[in-house]
Amino acid sequence: MTCKVFLVGAGPGDPDLITHKGLQCIANADVIIYDYLASPALLKHVSSKSETIYVGKKGGDHTLSQEGINELIVTKAREGNVVTRLKGGDPFIFGRGGEEAEILKQAGIPFEIVPGVTSAIAAPAYAGIPLTHRNFTSTVAIITGHEDPTKPTSSIDWKALAGGIGTLVFLMGVKNLPSIVKRLTQNGRSEDTPVALIRWGTTTKQQTVTGTLKSIVAQVQKAQLKAPAIIVVGDVVQLRDTLRWFEDRPLLGRRIVVTRARAQASDLIQRLSALGAECLEYPTIKIKVPDDMTPLDQAIGTLSEFDWLVFTSVNGVEFFFKRLFAKNLDVRALGHLRTAVIGPATAAKLRSYGLCSDILPETFRAESIIEAFKDQSLQDTKILLPRAAEARPVLPVELRKMGAQVLEIAVYHTHPVEGHAEQLIQHLETGQINMVTFTSSSTVKNFKALIPSDRFNPLMDGVSVASIGPITSETAEKLGFNVAIQAKDYTIDGLCEAILQHVAHAAAES
Repeated sequence: MTCKVFLVGAGPGDPDLITHKGLQCIANADVIIYDYLASPALLKHVSSKSETIYVGKKGGDHTLSQEGINELIVTKAREGNVVTRLKGGDPFIFGRGGEEAEILKQAGIPFEIVPGVTSAIAAPAYAGIPLTHRNFTSTVAIITGHEDPTKPTSSIDWKALAGGIGTLVFLMGVKNLPSIVKRLTQNGRSEDTPVALIRWGTTTKQQTVTGTLKSIVAQVQKAQLKAPAIIVVGDVVQLRDTLRWFEDRPLLGRRIVVTRARAQASDLIQRLSALGAECLEYPTIKIKVPDDMTPLDQAIGTLSEFDWLVFTSVNGVEFFFKRLFAKNLDVRALGHLRTAVIGPATAAKLRSYGLCSDILPETFRAESIIEAFKDQSLQDTKILLPRAAEARPVLPVELRKMGAQVLEIAVYHTHPVEGHAEQLIQHLETGQINMVTFTSSSTVKNFKALIPSDRFNPLMDGVSVASIGPITSETAEKLGFNVAIQAKDYTIDGLCEAILQHVAHAAAES
């Protein structure tokens, strides 16, 4: 495809609310031109070959004027690019998408409109406020709140709004709130009409202030609420006390660092995000296959000689099977083997390849698998142990003591990730991080290496440390971290449960 522009609504802030077609437009674009209110998380879907250009407008501080943005879109398209213009909310709801489309039409550049979920609908929904309800109103109006209140005449029919529409939604109106209240009450709207302001709706920073037309200005000033926020006026606001859900999530407002390798962090991020946390991805390790695959290939070539296959991690399972398949073999080559795994996640990964584990210890560490093997006769048995090159030596050492011949093969390496230390330190300096999660000793060591040793204590002051289990906790404490949270079950679910219990306990004591 050549020379086409997609005007895409990025949604109201929650990156999960973008449409499927919107994501496709982001992934397939040669150039992304994006706004201030478009979630940064959406940029993860951008191709590494794409050019990204920020043109955000924030409180009158414009990176480019609208005319400049129009010119940029046309220029990039005429260069033969597929351009995705990513706009917060919906491009045709006070997004100036209509103006941009007109310019493209005049320039003879083909375009498509990809609607987005507007904050006018989404933010109230996340605040527990339905814009219509048959017991309250069947009419809604969406109005700009950005109109200059000093204009001698208004383009808005305030009398019709005040008396004829049940629910009013003002976008970009925080600064003009006193004027909006005045216009509505002067034109007949009761001072007792309920009002809500929702800041950063649908995001983990969401904040809602409620009152009436009589009290809302003072309430907003007291809460020091600032843009971006929407204003909802109408009796439906009364339903918030009954229907609120988003802001009641237990981790809302907390910023939690995830140090897991990016390829594996999604499950932890999804769990914590669902509980309301804002997750900051600072992967401290990346997983790589060995440069020399000869030892693993030789082991796969002699599988018939082994009695046991032992996996200690999901990665071990995944990389072993990738190589097995690359050698044109499948699970049938393992039919004679007995298997043992550490942890339910590893067992589930093995099961996804068609094998059930013969041994799954009650606890999820190397020592537990040794205990489980005590009921087995291992004398002169051969055990294949594919795992991380950096794994602790306790397992092969103890299995050999029990009479087994153990072939330990490195099927992957963990490498430190650098390059984001400056941003991490800035977040720590400004107190924007509430918690750091560690899922392995490697994540602890590499995270510590990112922080200047002479600033470690002040930067980590007030930051809770959550560990997935005792081995990780021991590593963390040796390196100077104060581990406040440790999972009872050494799994992602166990870690999340431990975080919830810690937060609930802290709230009960406060």
